[in-house]
Amino acid sequence: MPSDEHTILNHYNISNLYPTSWPAEKDDSDASEDEKPAARRAGLAHQRSKSRYSALARSTSDRRSLVPGTERTGDGIENLVQKDEPDPLGGRDSVVRILRQKGLPVEEDQRLRNRFLLSSTTFSPTLYLSQVHSDASTQSLLQGLDFLSKSIDQKSASLKVLVESNFERFVRAKTTIDNVYAEMRNQGAEAPAPQQPRTHSRVTSKGSAHFRKSSAQGVLSPRGIDKPLPSDKKKHALSKESEYGVQGIKAPLVEVAVKAEEIWGPALGGREREEALRSALASVEKSSGIFQVDAAIASCIKRRDYDGLVEEYRKARQYADEARAIADAASHKRDSLADPHIYQIVITGRMWSGVQSQVDDFKRDIWRRLTNVEAPPSSSEATGADEAMALIKVLLELGVDDNPIWFWLLSRYDYLKNKISASFDRSRVEIEILRRRLANGDPPSSVSTAQHLKGPSDPAVHGASQQLDTPPIIELWELVHSSVSNLLSTSRGLLGEVIEFWDKAQAFIDGTGQNLLPVGIDGQSRQHHRLSTDGVRDLQNGVVELVETLRECTFAFFVDPPIEDVSMLYSPLPPTTPNTPKSAVFAPWAHQDSRFRFDVNNPPPPSPKRDEAWEAFAFWPPYANALSGAHYLDKLLTLVGGAATGMAGLRPVSSSSTIQESLRTLVNGTRERCISALLAAWTRDVGLFQSVEIWERPSERRDLTKLPTYFMAFENTVLLGLQKLVYIPDAANKGNVVTAPSSAMIKPVRRAFERSIYVLLSDMVKMAMEKDPAPQDVSSLQPALSALKIKGAQTVNGRVESR
Repeated sequence: MPSDEHTILNHYNISNLYPTSWPAEKDDSDASEDEKPAARRAGLAHQRSKSRYSALARSTSDRRSLVPGTERTGDGIENLVQKDEPDPLGGRDSVVRILRQKGLPVEEDQRLRNRFLLSSTTFSPTLYLSQVHSDASTQSLLQGLDFLSKSIDQKSASLKVLVESNFERFVRAKTTIDNVYAEMRNQGAEAPAPQQPRTHSRVTSKGSAHFRKSSAQGVLSPRGIDKPLPSDKKKHALSKESEYGVQGIKAPLVEVAVKAEEIWGPALGGREREEALRSALASVEKSSGIFQVDAAIASCIKRRDYDGLVEEYRKARQYADEARAIADAASHKRDSLADPHIYQIVITGRMWSGVQSQVDDFKRDIWRRLTNVEAPPSSSEATGADEAMALIKVLLELGVDDNPIWFWLLSRYDYLKNKISASFDRSRVEIEILRRRLANGDPPSSVSTAQHLKGPSDPAVHGASQQLDTPPIIELWELVHSSVSNLLSTSRGLLGEVIEFWDKAQAFIDGTGQNLLPVGIDGQSRQHHRLSTDGVRDLQNGVVELVETLRECTFAFFVDPPIEDVSMLYSPLPPTTPNTPKSAVFAPWAHQDSRFRFDVNNPPPPSPKRDEAWEAFAFWPPYANALSGAHYLDKLLTLVGGAATGMAGLRPVSSSSTIQESLRTLVNGTRERCISALLAAWTRDVGLFQSVEIWERPSERRDLTKLPTYFMAFENTVLLGLQKLVYIPDAANKGNVVTAPSSAMIKPVRRAFERSIYVLLSDMVKMAMEKDPAPQDVSSLQPALSALKIKGAQTVNGRVESR
């Protein structure tokens, strides 16, 4: 039966009907009288009061609960709250057992258990019904209500029986208490004097003298007019006149209080100050983390430890939020703050002010660095984009109002636009300065020219670019190539930076670039993960503008004539100028090269006008031969074709037919200019080829000199170079920008080839006649024509003509 089981458990103060071990709490329970030492029992028996009020003097520490199943609090005092109770609504199981089945920690948490026990003052009906009878139906709850009502009625009847059976005890106890109170109240009170009848006897007696004496003493005495002093008993009477028994000790207590204040006042005040200091010290120790945040953030900023900075800033915000929550809660409840809370709010406010100042300065520095991020050399492991992404992550973690992604892309666009213009202008001036120095110098000697023209026939020299022309000319060719490469190279040039810029912008537009970016504290930076529609359109237009700038610079360099104004290098900007990045030139070493330093009052003179073909080409070194021209122009056109193909592959450019057509114009115009310059140099070199003749016969052909062999190697080298210029094979198959050459472009090549043959043969005839002025049969030149494999050519009257 559940009620019997519950009674047994409460009576023996156990939690299980079948315990397996002796309960540990039984070892700490009160010892019985038999277990106490004999001496203690004797002392207790001796101290036991024999007064009739001994029943009232029972010690509170010696109480024993009459209710079975009660429990003891932490200070050892028992209360009437039981460890378990039967269900007040008549359930089969006890309350604690039901809660234990539901998984609530009622055995460990006494406060939680008391909220479910009806005998506790903290009993919560709502919590009780929601947990113990969460699955009960309405009918079962009504039945439980009836059971509870009957239980209350039964307990009320029991109380009535208890009062009726002990009524006489209550009356005697009440009478005793009243008598004691009356005795204490009337203590020291004077009984009223009995009234005596007045006598009018005039007989003098002894008592009359006593009466006069007494009257004199009573009237003439200084105290006679005062109120008679109360007796000691009257001082302790429970009356209003004696201030309810404290009149006798009030004055001494006041004197003692004054003396105590004089003696112990400073000590007690020092104790109060000590307590205040202890409270402040406890608050400081508790808030030690708050004092360390400011210094930790400063250290992280100095060491550029971005991860540590974000972590410390999160801690600072957490401390600030906690202090703000304390202040808001007190304001909402209209309650005053405790001293520890006041200390916490004050030190948190000072800490947050310092942290916010440091973080704001750090943010300004990050914005500045984000604006000036440059792409380092390709050999470096990290790139400018990686550094920019790290800075963007820090700003998003700390929280900013502006979008750092858009800010970096916009600053990157401005940087590339200015860099392209500045680099092209400066490189153009540097090339022109070297051109002028070459043009104003002496042309190569005939010996040097012959040596270079014979180079293709020498296997040891063939393919070595340094042996194709004189060192000054090769130096200028290298400068032109490096300048164009720094402009159009997709790996280490400005075009590569433009392509990288668009790849990053495209990633942010598609949303893939934000996958690894943080959302900030409380997700406040999530709004910066998406670019607006206007921002996307501006980025696309910006890329098109950068491509158009590159195209215009390249086209102007190859098509326009040499520039006249070289004043840019009169006062070059120092490399430490903040507004000019070091990489803002084609060649970063240009501002340090002594070749481009000259006196402002004595600038390089302009190129002389000698009606030379190379005077119309800004990219052609003066006096350069066709061999070096074919070698370097092949590299330049490959760069131009590859760059045009790469620019055409960008999404904003590929969707614009106008830009595509302008890129084709760039390739065709550059190709025509390079072919024209090379053909002019070819014709000039053939006219100088007579300096190659040294009248030596090869061992295998004794009827000829070595001139035809040299000329054939020279022609093959030039024709192979022209073939590469005409078709641009390295870039022709990578897009539709590099088109096939037209017939109008091939005809000048064919005419130049034929002209070179006839010019050389005419010079050979002329040299033969000058070598031996005696009349000779010019038909002897026919073997040379056969060696050159020229069909349709014959000698007529000392001239070489075609049939």
